[in-house]
Amino acid sequence: MRINIFIISFLISLSLFGCKDKRVRESGDTLQLDSIYCRDPFIVADKATKTYYLYRSSTTAEGLGGVEVFKSKDLKVWSGPERVFTVPADNFITGTVWAPEVHEYKGKWYLFATLNSDRKWAEDVEGWPAFTYRGTQIFRADSPAGPFLPLGKELTTPKDYMALDGTLWVEDGVPYMVFCHEWVQVVDGTYEVMPLKDDLSEAAGKPVLLFKASDGKWATGGSYWTDPDGARRKSYVSDGPFLYKTGGGDLLMLWSSFRDKYCVALARSASGKLAGPWTCDDEPIFTEDGGHSMLFKDFDGNLNLVFHQPNSGFSHPVILPLKDTGHTLSL
Repeated sequence: MRINIFIISFLISLSLFGCKDKRVRESGDTLQLDSIYCRDPFIVADKATKTYYLYRSSTTAEGLGGVEVFKSKDLKVWSGPERVFTVPADNFITGTVWAPEVHEYKGKWYLFATLNSDRKWAEDVEGWPAFTYRGTQIFRADSPAGPFLPLGKELTTPKDYMALDGTLWVEDGVPYMVFCHEWVQVVDGTYEVMPLKDDLSEAAGKPVLLFKASDGKWATGGSYWTDPDGARRKSYVSDGPFLYKTGGGDLLMLWSSFRDKYCVALARSASGKLAGPWTCDDEPIFTEDGGHSMLFKDFDGNLNLVFHQPNSGFSHPVILPLKDTGHTLSL
């Protein structure tokens, strides 16, 4: 079976998650963003301390997944890294962490972390990626500096999903997780939503489909996979959901997939609610091999887009100013 070059590149890049940047020698270094190895960057602007926190994945010498943070006062010079989370040894999954996100909710700080393992939950199908346990789990701390501790030992996303990139959205007082159901299981990666209990300790309902990666007309997709019944399907990567409500009240979602190079795109809800229906913009907002993005406002009130670039090799965070035009976002 032929695997497209971008899929190989994507998988190689994922294997680098948690690897330390060789230029980051020890805690306390002073660094520029382009000297920090980081995929799926997430930045919190903490008004209480006037400090920016940049989170990235890491792995202990014992192979336990974890998260580190860098700190800055001006988004230019950063110190760190400092470890803020290690997966407990008795957790259901203890492998590498992907895409750490930190959200403030009801006076506490919550880490949404995608955890991985090599434990299979289904029999192998010839020519098909192995189905292993992978999903998003939620952890809690009193401050964005951690330490983050478990709410339980189980994944928040369904065990029989290969899920990743969970993010928090609160609508009408109800917390929800929006996440990706990954292409390695469903071939055409999806974006789905499920309600959470009020304390975020576990899911409060089943996932609901919002849209598929192939709904983006610009997405070129990757290799073809053959179903067990013989049908051939083209794969589409779904990655990095992040929700934002514009000044005009439009509900948008940032998301990433491939159009030859890795891209950042927008989807929008016609109802202004999570239930949608959702449509994807015809063109991405960024096409130069950067993706898995999020938004934050700096201490001057300016809206910023952050993502990693390039998608393979030495990925580092990139911050670009972004305009909220009232009904959409533009660079």
